[in-house]
Amino acid sequence: MQRGYKMSAQIIDGKQIALETRASVAEKVAALKEKGITPCLAVVLVGENPASVSYVTGKRKALAEAGMADKSVELPENTTEADLLKLIDELNRDESVHGILVQLPLPKHINEDKVIMAISPEKDVDGFHPVNVGNLVIGKKAFLPCTPHGIIVLLERMGIETSGKHAVVIGRSNIVGKPVSLLLARKETNCTVTICHTGTKNMAEITRQADILIAASGHPHTVTAGMVKDGAVVIDVGVNRIPDASKKSGFRLIGDCDFEEIKEKASFITPVPGGVGPMTIAMLMYNTLEAATAVSV
Repeated sequence: MQRGYKMSAQIIDGKQIALETRASVAEKVAALKEKGITPCLAVVLVGENPASVSYVTGKRKALAEAGMADKSVELPENTTEADLLKLIDELNRDESVHGILVQLPLPKHINEDKVIMAISPEKDVDGFHPVNVGNLVIGKKAFLPCTPHGIIVLLERMGIETSGKHAVVIGRSNIVGKPVSLLLARKETNCTVTICHTGTKNMAEITRQADILIAASGHPHTVTAGMVKDGAVVIDVGVNRIPDASKKSGFRLIGDCDFEEIKEKASFITPVPGGVGPMTIAMLMYNTLEAATAVSV
């Protein structure tokens, strides 16, 4: 590319792709209902964390739109760990419930690992149970974590070539960084994968080698234009609240990447909001449908 030439990235419309994914799920839900099976998800919310309440509201709305049953439970902040585990046991044994999702983070007095372990792997539509994580690692069928799976679907739907490409993932969380790295390295996707994290030295040198750059650090301005090579595909997973007096909410959402500058260099880029976020809920609906379909076979 000639020096000084500016390209403008194609914006990946996660909202539209998520809508199409959810419409496809809704069609399959209708077909399953004709066989007498209504896919059902139980979302469990403990306390009133504003972000969690917002996420749960979005998930319940999506359930209604997909024609799924909703057995969600909202519990007070002071719910004991024992009471939460008892509820999960009841939902595990309830044959009408196909998926269970406990909204994280949980109040500090509850052990998140113990709660995730308590969910039946067959109903773990978040894909966080060690059985599902293990199956993901060895390439067996498993519920895939919703955000990483959504990223792969975005790449596929945009027709982005992945085989033989160098993918760099910033972040090593169990929710995004690690699983998306595994999915990118699978034979179907066939990327060469590098993971960067807080211990990485000379991160910009590594990110500039990326054909596909996935930012999941959870910090604004992690990725600047100088860290991105011309023509790279940039997937921004971050959701950061920045104070903004001009907004009714008092804040605006930005990602981990400097969007305005990077879009002049990248070939494709996801916006925040409206990029990866909507795919997370779409893939949750997909997983719930898969759980119900497995029961119907």
